[in-house]
Amino acid sequence: MDNDKQKQEISLIGRLLSMEALLILMGLFCLISGFATGVATQIFWGVMIIGGAILLHLVRKKDWKKHWEEQERQKSLYEMKARERKERERQDAEKL
Repeated sequence: MDNDKQKQEISLIGRLLSMEALLILMGLFCLISGFATGVATQIFWGVMIIGGAILLHLVRKKDWKKHWEEQERQKSLYEMKARERKERERQDAEKL
């Protein structure tokens, strides 16, 4: 239900003028003008801007809450195994 409401709230103009879209347009402009004028630095910056915009999109798309929950779960599992290992080592030392 919340997903539908969020999609309705985002307007078409808001999507078109998003930061990622503006970055990609700027990257394309630099890339095309670099090829047109033969200036290598414009081509370089165009490629870098487009690559950065794609990376930004992928980073924003990732579900960070889920990621950190998974990290906490792995950390607690690791700590539990370490405690069990120390307990076994202590018991083995007592047997000797």
